[in-house]
Amino acid sequence: MSKNDQMPAIQDIVSEGTERVEGDDVTLYFDGKRCIHARYCVTGAPDTFVANVEGDWLYPNKTETAHLLHVARQCPSGAIQIDRKDGGPEETPPQVNTARVYENGPYAVHAEIILNGKPDGTRRVLCRCGLSSSKPYCDGSHKGEEEGVDPFIASGEPETRDMTMMDERGGVLRIDPQMDGPLMVSGPVEIMAGTGRGIERTQTCRLCRCGASNKKPFCDGSHARIGFRAD
Repeated sequence: MSKNDQMPAIQDIVSEGTERVEGDDVTLYFDGKRCIHARYCVTGAPDTFVANVEGDWLYPNKTETAHLLHVARQCPSGAIQIDRKDGGPEETPPQVNTARVYENGPYAVHAEIILNGKPDGTRRVLCRCGLSSSKPYCDGSHKGEEEGVDPFIASGEPETRDMTMMDERGGVLRIDPQMDGPLMVSGPVEIMAGTGRGIERTQTCRLCRCGASNKKPFCDGSHARIGFRAD
């Protein structure tokens, strides 16, 4: 398939206010609303992503293109996107869809994502604490940095359930946040612990996003008990 058949244009998956910087070989995008400060960028390509400065901080020409692409594609939230000008291959979905459960934190999804019925790129980090003001995306609220808000505590190492091999492991992954309820996930996906250990291979599941389930990362209906509200 062509690039346009496979993936939406980068401009269609970044949020309003995204920074865009033109380089000689690439266009670099930084979507601050999606950033979870995983720091792959500022440690992997410090000449391009210059931390803790006032004003301009993105310099795409300062890092060799192949390495810059490698660093950008490690960004779990998709906050960093790169559009190539040299005719080289653009980012493609992974061969194996994964949803990684972070310790005391969100879900990191890597797949060809359809969120709420719309293409949403290949890398997203989704809230599971129930506190984000940018649901279904994580905004860092699980850290409890606001006054009067306790940090979210939830293991990133839940027990393994079913790792039976599936015939299909990639392809489209549909994520539909349920009104006042969980994330409904449809399509092949491997739920993984933060360390990479497998938790479950499945074609469908309901992931908790209220923060209250006793069966995390899976929904147990606690959203109804606590009166969770989210579109």
